[in-house]
Amino acid sequence: MILKDNGIILAREVKYANNIFSRTLGLMFHKEIPPDFAMVFSLRKPTTVGIHMLFVRFAIDVIFLDEDKKVIGTGTLKPWLGHQQMKGVKYLIEMYQGAVETHNVKIGDTLEFDG
Repeated sequence: MILKDNGIILAREVKYANNIFSRTLGLMFHKEIPPDFAMVFSLRKPTTVGIHMLFVRFAIDVIFLDEDKKVIGTGTLKPWLGHQQMKGVKYLIEMYQGAVETHNVKIGDTLEFDG
């Protein structure tokens, strides 16, 4: 699986969190994530999402997408205490800190991935 933005590859190693267990666990207890990795959370329908960093030891970038896979928000969350909430989210992507800036991901971009 590959994650792309306007044809540019953002991640070649994509892990999907599409059930309650994998969505709850997320990146908890990982020591780090490689630059070529993305975790995609797929929700049943667009909803208000609150993401927290409990038991996550490193900062991450998050990308919030609507049901058309269009970027509706981004953020950087700090380890352990970071939290962000957004409405209308169908997909949420977690990547290494700096990924949004490095890949120039902007609100309004449409991302490509299976799922």
